[in-house]
Amino acid sequence: MKFHHIGIATEDIEKSIEKLKKYFDIKEISKIVYDKNQDANLCMLEMNDGIMIELISGGVVSNLVKKRQYLYHTCYSVKNIDEMIEKLTSDGAFLVREAKEAILFNNKRVAFLMWDLGLIELVEE
Repeated sequence: MKFHHIGIATEDIEKSIEKLKKYFDIKEISKIVYDKNQDANLCMLEMNDGIMIELISGGVVSNLVKKRQYLYHTCYSVKNIDEMIEKLTSDGAFLVREAKEAILFNNKRVAFLMWDLGLIELVEE
């Protein structure tokens, strides 16, 4: 697994972008998209140092935002998502959301698991 990005829950993606621009050297900002498979509005920010932050809003994170818990997940890229899901679940991880296509990642499949590292997202390379 390779680190891909961190996911941050937010009530308003556009306001979060403006705030982040004040403090970070942002190289690129994707369009804000709605992904029905994830039931969320999403936007990816890439920093000049290569670190990526995904901003997520909508029902999927609304309870976290109400509790002011903004760190949502850590994402890792994997070569074969099905094999990695099997490996992680056999090691005690719990599959939260099965692999589905994700618009933000050009319809590559993503899955969410609860693991010793908290909620993780896998994105297939």
